[in-house]
Amino acid sequence: MRDDDLRLVLYSHDRGGQGHARRNLALAGALARQLPVLTGRRAAGVLLTGADVAGSRTWPEGFDQVVLPGGGQDADGRVPDGPAVSAARVRSEMLDAVLTDVRPHLVVVDGRPWGPDRELLEPLLRLRAGSPGTVVVLGLPEVLGESWAAAPEWVAPEDVGLLQEAYDQIWVYGDPAVHDPLSTGEIPAALAGLVRCTGYLTAGAAPGRRTAGGGAPHVLTLAGTGPEGSRLALAAARTRVPHGHRHVLVTGPGMPAELAAQVRAAAVPGTLVLPGLPDALAEVADAAAVVSSGGYGPVAEILGTDAPALVVPQAGAGPEQLTRARALQGHGAVDVLTPDSLTGAALGGWLHRVVGTVRPRGHLALDGLRVAPALAACLLPGPCPEDSSELVLAGLNA
Repeated sequence: MRDDDLRLVLYSHDRGGQGHARRNLALAGALARQLPVLTGRRAAGVLLTGADVAGSRTWPEGFDQVVLPGGGQDADGRVPDGPAVSAARVRSEMLDAVLTDVRPHLVVVDGRPWGPDRELLEPLLRLRAGSPGTVVVLGLPEVLGESWAAAPEWVAPEDVGLLQEAYDQIWVYGDPAVHDPLSTGEIPAALAGLVRCTGYLTAGAAPGRRTAGGGAPHVLTLAGTGPEGSRLALAAARTRVPHGHRHVLVTGPGMPAELAAQVRAAAVPGTLVLPGLPDALAEVADAAAVVSSGGYGPVAEILGTDAPALVVPQAGAGPEQLTRARALQGHGAVDVLTPDSLTGAALGGWLHRVVGTVRPRGHLALDGLRVAPALAACLLPGPCPEDSSELVLAGLNA
């Protein structure tokens, strides 16, 4: 990093897969592209992650990655209850070291305000004490889910004061007209003054070239990470898709090898089973129809297209995925199939009904990858850039 760079740190704990890291990666790319235009200074920095995403096609120039130990899932696809004491200590020390070394102008924390086992709390408070000019932002998906919102590190009375002390803003990556975590109580009312709604992190991400299935028309299934995705993957593998279409079925890199083998064995002719994609957006944007789990990442990619989409919430994901799916269904953006109705016949019937149709989604707030950099530019030292003011007001008034 150069002396005159805007120094950024984006942290994601990534205890349940790559979703948090990929969200921060998309945001880092948007910041790297737009902050130089808005502020006249290059943006560079570090992604602090629990999942290695450095191989992404969209890795932003000027950014490094530091991978924290003990994140993600184990070999069986399970999320550990918590890292071992030594791993937790090492993670916290690494966080402290990076924040001290980088001396960031902006820190964005994804998901949990203190990380698992409160690993980020002391490093963040030390940063605040030693560098009071640093801007610190908490980034949240639009649906937090009852189990996450009830976590002690979020709603304990003493933590509301700590959050107000440690964070300058809370960015909610969604459309409050679809789902408003303030009105539901997922975000405590005492923090309402910090909240800005960016819209979904969708528009602005340019797809690359397709790499799966050649140039033939295709339908796409994104089954989701880990063993929870196996039910959808197995049902999709047995699905007869519309004539003339190939079926690209993505199991996700976190699916245990034994379950992935079962999915490949169950696949009917014309179905291509893959563990992952270098650019999922390219496949989504060109698909005749998409079936997906209800995680934030795949849903946000779908919302940036006009492909018909069927969301199948994972049964073990708590209320988050079903809440997101139902909210978007209520605004005409997706169709929903509940896990208890999941069969190959149900998927095939839906595919045959929707292939050849489109699903416009322009009525949703999808501009998060433009609004978030504008919010950042107005938080950083110097006057709020004129080009940012309208977007900032949109986030404030959402």
